[in-house]
Amino acid sequence: MYPPLSRIFHVRRYAPALLLAASLLGACSVLEAPPQVRGNKVDADQLKELIPGTATRADVTSLLGSPTAKATFDDNTWIYISEVTQPRVGRVQGINSQDVVTAVFDDRGVLQSLTHKTKDDAKSVSVVARATPSPGSDSTFMQQLLGNVGKFTAGPTAGGNSSGGDSGATFGAK
Repeated sequence: MYPPLSRIFHVRRYAPALLLAASLLGACSVLEAPPQVRGNKVDADQLKELIPGTATRADVTSLLGSPTAKATFDDNTWIYISEVTQPRVGRVQGINSQDVVTAVFDDRGVLQSLTHKTKDDAKSVSVVARATPSPGSDSTFMQQLLGNVGKFTAGPTAGGNSSGGDSGATFGAK
């Protein structure tokens, strides 16, 4: 017969060390989710090939692909947006890097300027916490729920109007 497992592995002696190793392995980056690229990631080597004044829209499209967006009021400004995210604690997406490349063309379709912005160039924007007033009354939930009770009277009956007379409608009679 085989000896019990506790003799072979000395489980009781190594139990604290095994628990510690298992807990440390849980925090290890091996188990982390891989980074996710979102948007149109532009390579720095591709940007070097685009020379303002000589490159055209066709050149930019062949190297970088279609733009992520175009400027709202100007079709001559193309915007390539990308970010690399990675899930963090609580399934919140953490941003590892952000890149925005803007290509501006003239009316003939020739590249005029090429700018590259990163996460470091971003400016923080504070949100205003005040509320916009709206017309009307400030009624509570119960006032809204019970507000229409007793405001309306019974409507006409199903057989005619509320005066009890003939509605005057004839169907198919001559």
